[in-house]
Amino acid sequence: MVLIIQCSVKNPAEFKQWSKDRASKYVYKLKEKNSINYEWHLSADGAEATLLELFIDSDSMMVRLANHGASPIASEVFEHVDITSVLCLGNAKPDAIDTLTAWGAKFHVHHCGYNRGEIVTPH
Repeated sequence: MVLIIQCSVKNPAEFKQWSKDRASKYVYKLKEKNSINYEWHLSADGAEATLLELFIDSDSMMVRLANHGASPIASEVFEHVDITSVLCLGNAKPDAIDTLTAWGAKFHVHHCGYNRGEIVTPH
């Protein structure tokens, strides 16, 4: 599962500090099972941010969303950003669809391809 959240940033300097020193560290320390990735990406001018999260499956994404809702980070997010779009890639279960639909999410189901846990070098 891939969750891509696009945001407009209210104050780039404050957001950079909060996302690096508060949000990312908080989420990392949760050690959520089957959570693969939590990354913030910024536009060159810092006015836009993208949160990229990867999970083993829909259930592990729901653990992340539940933990987010119960965390102090949840109330802080909107001090720093406005969410402009949410895209969920993968085979989301109905509970994930219900939760993310409230955020205006779009959903794309997995069609084909693969994800490797290791780098493959040519022979």
